[in-house]
Amino acid sequence: MPAASDLLAQIPPAKGPAPVHLWNPDFCGDIDMRIARDGTWFYQGTPIGRAPMVRLFSTILRRDGDDYFLVTPVEKVGIQVEDAPFVAIRLEVEGEGEQQCLRFFTNVDDNCDADADHPLRVHIDVDSQEPSPYVRVRTNLEALIHRNVFYQLVDLAVTRQIDGQSWLGVWSHGQFFPVGPEPEGPPD
Repeated sequence: MPAASDLLAQIPPAKGPAPVHLWNPDFCGDIDMRIARDGTWFYQGTPIGRAPMVRLFSTILRRDGDDYFLVTPVEKVGIQVEDAPFVAIRLEVEGEGEQQCLRFFTNVDDNCDADADHPLRVHIDVDSQEPSPYVRVRTNLEALIHRNVFYQLVDLAVTRQIDGQSWLGVWSHGQFFPVGPEPEGPPD
């Protein structure tokens, strides 16, 4: 099983994510690496404290089905991801209404505009009714939207009818992204 430093040596130098979708090396097993729900990366139970190293690993991350892998041209190793591999920690808003643009920034220095290729979605926990909002950052990889950023989205939310029901949601690049049904007012 390769060590993390062995994987780093195989990463071709480049800016941005590597073309992991083009690489199909043999699976070499799982390594003791985990991404916690808060976006902290761990190796052998210890947080990886060097942000450049986390960023580098994030560029070779790929999701196949429900499984996550670090992929280089010659090796593919499995890692554990508790929720989403990234966290959207900042939001920039340009424009208003249907012309509004929402740009998300992640804990690993990625950014993306919410649009058809980078949709927003909100999962509601069945038991707690707690929302978990996400934005797709890269092919098949999402960022959990940090609570403070989600509050910003809620402040931007407008009402729109969808299939006869009122929904709160946000516009970005001409797309409406529902964040939840409009709450009913107090009973009369």
